[in-house]
Amino acid sequence: MSFVKSKGFKYLKNLLIGVGAAFVLAGALFKLESWPYASEFLILGMGIEIFIFLMLGILGPDPDYYWDKLYPGLSDYNARLQPISGGGAQQNEEFIPLHGDVVERQLGGMLTELQSMSKSMASLKALQEVDFSGTQEQIKSMSNFYTKMNEAMADMSKSAEDVKAYKDQLSALNKNLGSLNTVYGNMLSAMSNIGRQ
Repeated sequence: MSFVKSKGFKYLKNLLIGVGAAFVLAGALFKLESWPYASEFLILGMGIEIFIFLMLGILGPDPDYYWDKLYPGLSDYNARLQPISGGGAQQNEEFIPLHGDVVERQLGGMLTELQSMSKSMASLKALQEVDFSGTQEQIKSMSNFYTKMNEAMADMSKSAEDVKAYKDQLSALNKNLGSLNTVYGNMLSAMSNIGRQ
């Protein structure tokens, strides 16, 4: 069985699969085009494929990882595994057995962290894609706008003061006109009284 696990066997298996498929395709092409030796190519290719499929069915899949060497029984979900300790001082500590539920919880926490990191990276990428090339001009334009607005507000304030002074002057003029009307009325009365005498 050690030859079946070797790199040489894996190479031979891939070579046989490739050669068998090539002969089947060549036979099919020869058959479609009605060329000579079409049947022989198909028979040879199909024979190789039959051998390969029988071999793959008998041998079964071979895992490409070697965790079982580190944690024997890792492929069993309910296995109670003890974590590897780093040294002699840690061997006296109590360890929580490592099994499917513990691994699922730890992987679930890691998945949540990875999703959070992914969202943060997406936000950073969106910020990176923002075009700041015209920002300086926009800031300068906004600064000019605020300066003009402040000047307009100052002018309005001065205008408001002028309007108030004008109103005060009109009010004083109205009082003076009222006084003049009273004096004029008194003069007219006095003159009409003089004319009667």
